[in-house]
Amino acid sequence: MTEKDYKIIPFPKARQPIVDALRQAKRMNVMHALLEADVTDARRMVKEFRVKTGNPLSFTAFLTFCLAHAVAENKSVQAYRKGGKLVIFDDVDIAVIIEREFEGDKIPINPFVVKAANRKTLNEIHNEISNAKVENINKPQNSSLIDLYWYAPGFIRSLLWYLWLGSPYWRKRLTGTVGFSALGMFGKGTGWGIPISTYSLSVTMGTISQKPALIDGKLETREFLDLTASFDHNVIDGAPAARFITQFKELIESGYGLREAA
Repeated sequence: MTEKDYKIIPFPKARQPIVDALRQAKRMNVMHALLEADVTDARRMVKEFRVKTGNPLSFTAFLTFCLAHAVAENKSVQAYRKGGKLVIFDDVDIAVIIEREFEGDKIPINPFVVKAANRKTLNEIHNEISNAKVENINKPQNSSLIDLYWYAPGFIRSLLWYLWLGSPYWRKRLTGTVGFSALGMFGKGTGWGIPISTYSLSVTMGTISQKPALIDGKLETREFLDLTASFDHNVIDGAPAARFITQFKELIESGYGLREAA
C-alpha cells in the first residue's frame, strides 16, 4: 500500500464532545421500542397544508409537534434523576439533531433545542427549526471554547460530564429534556436507528416504506414510518413508556395539529 491509496486528515475537534458524550451514555440502562406509524394521511395533509397556505412545513416539525404533546401527557418519560429523587419538568424541551457545517464537514454537533415545544404552534416549531439550520450553517463556531475542551485532560472532561449529567436543571438548560434525531436513514426499505443517547427519552426517525395494509376491509398500499423510542430504564418503567408510545403513534397517524395549522 502506498501513500496514494489513502489520505490522513485531522480529527475534527468539534467531535470530541460527541465522543465523550457517547462514553457517558453507555452507562445508562436503555430499553428500545421499535414501532411503525402509518403516515399516509399525515404526509398527505402536510402536502395539502403547503398548497392551501402557500407556506412550507417540514415533516420533521410535524413529528416534533406530536412528540411534544405526547410527552406533555406522559411527563414521567422525560424525568431526570437527582440522587434519590426524580425531577419532572412541566415544559417539554426537544433537542432536534441538525447537521451543522464545521471545518468543511457536516456533522451533528450540539442539538437545537425547541424550548417549551408543548406550548408552541406547529408553525412556530417549523420556523424555529428552519431558522436554526440556516443560522448554524452560516454562524461561526466558537473555536476558542472548542480548543479549550480539546486540550483539556481526559479526567477533566469526564468530571465536566459527571457534573452536568448530575444536574437535571443544567441538562434541561443546555440540551433539553427529550432527544429527537430527525436525520433519518438513507436507502430504501425498512430501517430503524438504534441511538446512543444521554436523554431519559430519545426518539429516532428511520425510513419511510410502502407496505400493504388492511383499511376498512380493503387492502391498500400505505406509507409507514419506522421509529425507535429509547428510554432510560433506570428512571422509566415499561408501563409509562407503553402509554407514551401509544399516544405518540396516535397523534402521528391522526395528523394532529395539521388541520388547525391550515
